[in-house]
Amino acid sequence: MNWHDRLPDEDDPELKRALSNFKASVDAWSENAMLRPRTAMKPVRHAWRLAAGWALGCAVVATTVSGALYERQHRQELARLAAARTSAEKAAQQRAMSIETDQDLLANVDSDISRAVPAAMEPLAQMMDTDQAENDATKHGTK
Repeated sequence: MNWHDRLPDEDDPELKRALSNFKASVDAWSENAMLRPRTAMKPVRHAWRLAAGWALGCAVVATTVSGALYERQHRQELARLAAARTSAEKAAQQRAMSIETDQDLLANVDSDISRAVPAAMEPLAQMMDTDQAENDATKHGTK
């Protein structure tokens, strides 16, 4: 037995009255719902979205500015190091040249000190050396 077999007869007046009452109540409810005044809801803007947008924008700007400042500082530091390296190289070259000139001056002083007579009196000293050599030779009898 299935549900088709259990359906009441269509000529049943009690069933017809119950169905018509149900239909009338649904129609009344629908009509009442359609006549009710409706209020349009204003779209809700979430303030946290606006705040989050501003915060994210500020974070992007701050990161960009700090990155640019860091890059500028880094380049200045590299330029300062390069200038210091160049000045150190120049100072080393000047010290090397100074040492060479100092060594030349010391060599000149050494040669000046090692002379028995001043450079202006050297011709006289040579004459004296030859006279002394002749005197020594005559004393010793080697002439």
